[in-house]
Amino acid sequence: MTTLKRKIGQMFMVGLRGEELTQEEKKFLKGYPFGGFILFSHNLKEPKQILSLCRSLRGTGNGDPPFIAIDQEGGRVHRLPAPFTHFPPAAFLGRTGNPDLAYRFGLAAARELSAVGVNLNFAPVLDVHSNPNNPVIGDRSLGPDPKQVTTLGWSVIEGLRDGGIIPCGKHFPGHGDTAQDSHLELPVVEKDVTSLQTVELPPFIHACRNQVESLMTAHVLYPALDSTYPATLSHAIIGKLLRQGLGYQGVVFGDDLGMKAISKNYPLREAVSRGVHAGVDVLLFCHQQEEAIEAFDFLCQAAEKEEQTR
Repeated sequence: MTTLKRKIGQMFMVGLRGEELTQEEKKFLKGYPFGGFILFSHNLKEPKQILSLCRSLRGTGNGDPPFIAIDQEGGRVHRLPAPFTHFPPAAFLGRTGNPDLAYRFGLAAARELSAVGVNLNFAPVLDVHSNPNNPVIGDRSLGPDPKQVTTLGWSVIEGLRDGGIIPCGKHFPGHGDTAQDSHLELPVVEKDVTSLQTVELPPFIHACRNQVESLMTAHVLYPALDSTYPATLSHAIIGKLLRQGLGYQGVVFGDDLGMKAISKNYPLREAVSRGVHAGVDVLLFCHQQEEAIEAFDFLCQAAEKEEQTR
């Protein structure tokens, strides 16, 4: 396999069909060196099975060890089955206002994830719960106060780190004030830049300044920052605000490209192209292996054409 394909493969994270790799998955993974995998409840039955699955993912033979990721926030966004701990929603933690408790939550979650071979947690949510009618964030947020979310969110990050898990703050630059669910449609946040800087951005600014390992983007349109494209596809938001403005040098994950905020509004190849050019490092395909394969082939063809024209 060419070096080019391996490098492009590192830009992909995909979901799996079941509790073990199917023969079809084993076959296509030999030709598609995806750099990461995301696990959901349908992939997870009990500790030995989860550990076996993660070991098989590490043994796909595609070069660098893969990201093996999960959304283990607590509350309603919880993937690991019993006997793993089902932690309460982040809002409960937020109400305590206790950074030490937030740290211990992150550490405890990390130890359970690490024990079965997971190495990346798409948590904590750094969105400020600024809209009480938000249909998708709600109690996933640590609270309505930016300072509280900043302090407790960073404590969770430190706990995850110390437990051997890569943290990923989400959803940059802030999903807390949306009135729509980006799984179903494209939300629009009509705040001006000053309001965004005062409420939404502080937890992310703090995380960037302290070199958090990874962040995930929001499928949300912020006209004050980019009147045309949502954050995941916006160079103004990722390339300029995040990379240049905040000096962020970590990994940027795009949220799932199968979510309707993107898939209903942009053809697959346009979404992939715009995401990459915006500055997304890893494209996430949670439930669409066929689309991931199409996107991989598209990027390989585009890169090969670019090399030929040099």
